[in-house]
Amino acid sequence: MNILLIEDDQNLCEMVRFQLQHEKHHVDLCHDGRDGLDLLLQDAHDIVLLDRMLPVMNGLSVLKKARAAGIKTPAILVTALGGLYDRIEGLDGGADDYITKPFEYKELSARIRSLARRAGKWEENGLLKYGDISYDTSVRTLYGPGCELQLSGKEGLLLEAFIRNPLKVINRMVIFSRVWGVDAPVEEGNLDTYIHFLRKRLAFAGSRLNIKTVRGIGYILENIWG
Repeated sequence: MNILLIEDDQNLCEMVRFQLQHEKHHVDLCHDGRDGLDLLLQDAHDIVLLDRMLPVMNGLSVLKKARAAGIKTPAILVTALGGLYDRIEGLDGGADDYITKPFEYKELSARIRSLARRAGKWEENGLLKYGDISYDTSVRTLYGPGCELQLSGKEGLLLEAFIRNPLKVINRMVIFSRVWGVDAPVEEGNLDTYIHFLRKRLAFAGSRLNIKTVRGIGYILENIWG
């Protein structure tokens, strides 16, 4: 999964990022509310972990502004404010879950898994299915009607983004953020190259799925049943 962590305690950030990356998640970090909101509005993450007490803009304001803008990314508030009113205010403000500091990482990890399953964005066994293909994220293997193929890391992340958002036009910048990360120095042509590679992989696997270019916007994964 692509996880956005907005937290001003940099030591805690690094600890949580290390644990998340150990579980094979991609993590983007941000240390203040304003920059965090900008990243959240890109709609490029599967889950956001959001501290409530942030510089520039507090986490609850970030979440309320993102929800008002139509961002539905599942959010877990991670905060030292653990009172009943604080939890109610956070949940009413758009959070999907709430965990108080200090916490054990195993609990946070379990809450992420639970929330991701409820959101329908991630399966614990790593097997994603759409149309006539399956993709096992744990071993980066594409299973099609004709054969199975091993994908590269970037091809796998790209296919995962499309399978999780079928029949939906995905903006080019959102794809860049999901596959390469929000701050990665990537040339525009890299995306076109990997789209070409992935189309060839789908065709070779015998799939009737098609990645269609939506000019000036991005791409969409379509069924082309005969």
